[in-house]
Amino acid sequence: MRQPCRSWRRYIWEGQQLSDNAAKAVPDDADFFDRVLIKRRKYIAFLVPFAVMQIIWWVTAYRYDWFVLFETRWQMPVVMFFGSTIAGMTSEGGGAVAFPVMTLLLQIDPITARDFSLIIQSAGMTCAMCVVLIMQVQIERRAIVFGTLGSVPGFVIGSVFVDPYLSAEQKKMLFVSIWSSFAIALFLLNSQHKRRTYDVIPHFCFWKAIALIATGLVGGMFTSFAGSGVDICTFSIITLLFRVSEKTATPTSVVLMGINTMVGVYWRSVWQGDVPPLAWEYATVSVPVAVTMAPLGSFLGSHMHRQVLAGLIYILEAAALVGFLITRPSMLLILQGAFIILASFAFFTSVSRVGQQIIDVNDTQRPTVVSELTVEKTVSIQGSVDADRQPPGQSPEEA
Repeated sequence: MRQPCRSWRRYIWEGQQLSDNAAKAVPDDADFFDRVLIKRRKYIAFLVPFAVMQIIWWVTAYRYDWFVLFETRWQMPVVMFFGSTIAGMTSEGGGAVAFPVMTLLLQIDPITARDFSLIIQSAGMTCAMCVVLIMQVQIERRAIVFGTLGSVPGFVIGSVFVDPYLSAEQKKMLFVSIWSSFAIALFLLNSQHKRRTYDVIPHFCFWKAIALIATGLVGGMFTSFAGSGVDICTFSIITLLFRVSEKTATPTSVVLMGINTMVGVYWRSVWQGDVPPLAWEYATVSVPVAVTMAPLGSFLGSHMHRQVLAGLIYILEAAALVGFLITRPSMLLILQGAFIILASFAFFTSVSRVGQQIIDVNDTQRPTVVSELTVEKTVSIQGSVDADRQPPGQSPEEA
């Protein structure tokens, strides 16, 4: 019995990876409230956003009688019970579940599915983001900052110049194909036993900031027609190229998506102003589910082993691919999707190889740096010894 229990604790309840400040012990001079906030932080992190959002929703639902919508719009709350949990646990936001279900199974147009994904994630992923920040789970802050700098203009550009020129079938095919290839690349990467990972991006420099901005730009364009994308794009680059652990990359993508969905909803509802009423109705009845399950997913995901988090991504992408094929798309779309999967897989594989080369270069430079520091330290010590040995009043040159 001990072996299964150990395996369960290792993979399902490995433990949280906290930031340096959060990992510190409770100070001796802390008062009662400080001790509670520190020792019970993870429970407070879940309960605070949950309570706030539930109170707001129930009061507003009573005021405007939203309960009648459940008679005809019950499908998406059921879907988001699982979708929001997965969104909080993995790098794929709720849109990664909602978009394929709405477009492939419910036969809802991609525009409505995209807008619903943005609205529901602006509630659920924002709560999940609060959980991550309050628990002080380890995240890569620079990926969030530079990724957002690229994703905001990327979303606007995609909404104006990309989304109107893609058909509904093309949007479905692009969404499924690109991220299926990423799942394959991540699987091959994780097949390398005992591969090296980092808590944050190592040796951060200018070109890495540019890479994150470019990643955010592309991810913002994907989000503009699929309702999610910047989270998966950033997750793929920081794990494959910069070799950041999934334990860090997952909460990082949650925070990133929480920020960008609020920007997306603002752009669609205020500047474009043509959000379909059906999207609002589905989102209205799904909010109480999303604001409960997304924070819970973040709480559970912060305890899981990185291999388990990666496994959830494999399952999601495989299900989306099968769902796309079940709808019997045209042979042209299947061929286009197959080509995109191969091309995207080649791209992600190349990114992974570049990441390995970066590690190799850092390993070759490290001994040189260490030897130089050793020589400098030896010279400094020798100089101090010589100075101590010289007679009083005699200069080093005279000695």
